[in-house]
Amino acid sequence: MPTPQSPRLSHNNFDLLRLLFAGTVCLVHCHELSGLPHLGTITRFLSSAVAVKSFFVISGFLIFMSCERSRSLTRYAGKRMRRIYPAYATVIVVAAFGLVAVSAESTATYFSQEWLRYLLANLVFLNFLQPTLPGVFEGNRVAAINGALWTLKIEVLFYLSVPLFILLFKRFGRLTVLFSGYGLSIVYALTCSSLAERTGLAFYEQLGRQLPGQLGYFLAGAFFYYYLPWLEKRPWQFLIPALLLLLVDRAFLPLPALEPFALATTVVFFALFGPVIPAGRYGDFSYGVYILHFPLIQLLWHDGRLNDSPWLFLAVTVVLTVTSAIFLWHGVEKRFLLRSSHYMAATASTSTEPQTRDDGAVGHHPSRRR
Repeated sequence: MPTPQSPRLSHNNFDLLRLLFAGTVCLVHCHELSGLPHLGTITRFLSSAVAVKSFFVISGFLIFMSCERSRSLTRYAGKRMRRIYPAYATVIVVAAFGLVAVSAESTATYFSQEWLRYLLANLVFLNFLQPTLPGVFEGNRVAAINGALWTLKIEVLFYLSVPLFILLFKRFGRLTVLFSGYGLSIVYALTCSSLAERTGLAFYEQLGRQLPGQLGYFLAGAFFYYYLPWLEKRPWQFLIPALLLLLVDRAFLPLPALEPFALATTVVFFALFGPVIPAGRYGDFSYGVYILHFPLIQLLWHDGRLNDSPWLFLAVTVVLTVTSAIFLWHGVEKRFLLRSSHYMAATASTSTEPQTRDDGAVGHHPSRRR
């Protein structure tokens, strides 16, 4: 079965959804990191866990598309590195050097082996090895500098796994590999969940959040990329059961095993069907929002001047995060993208004839590929 060439792959709401999911994580963390009771309303309606899982679904859809449309593995790897690493490394380095200003330690004590471990471990996505800096945020509810970055190592491992999955597709068939990987992920996640309930140890719950526990969401997203014509022929027949499954009691088996597929159905449906809102027209700020919001919230809480004004604390957090994300996009992220990126083309061209690029995105003027 050939990969799909639907016009929905060029005109969609993936940029909008990513921005909404990043904003959701930011808002939920405002409550969790501050502990302000008034902000508890946020967590009654929004879930950072669902937002992160939805990110993995979108990645599965788009990253498999990117790899399939890349001229070589080198090209594919280069696109992935350009998109994720410059901004990520900037956030790590700025935090490592800049947070000395709020450290309780002296400058000489701050730049210690602990500081070096933070810098090196985080630059290679091993955030769990050293999540804190000397004397920084010790009075906060959580001392971690950027607790949102744990998903990035999973994302990178997903990127690395895609070429291997494509090779397995050729050997064993797509459906066989997709459902086998999905099944193994579900078994792993449910096993970790069961162990966490039986032992009361949070370690197993944390282990379930890692690979391969999140692989089911990624592969469910990939499924809808490869078999998009199935969804296009009968979208409501996919969506209605998926919504019902997401709303019922998860404790009733086998619903937990179907939840990643149901979530993927819902996310992909809202990304591809209905009016398109061009949220990426001026740039993709979702990544910046995601990797910047946590340390900004920590800084505001450490400062303390807004700690008695919950809604002002929330508003300032949002403004600071969005503003910083815009600067990060224009100052770092955009500078490393290929000219064929649909973000670059959207701002550089006035053409109204979008073309599908080899990076799986929307661009203009195919003659401008580099």
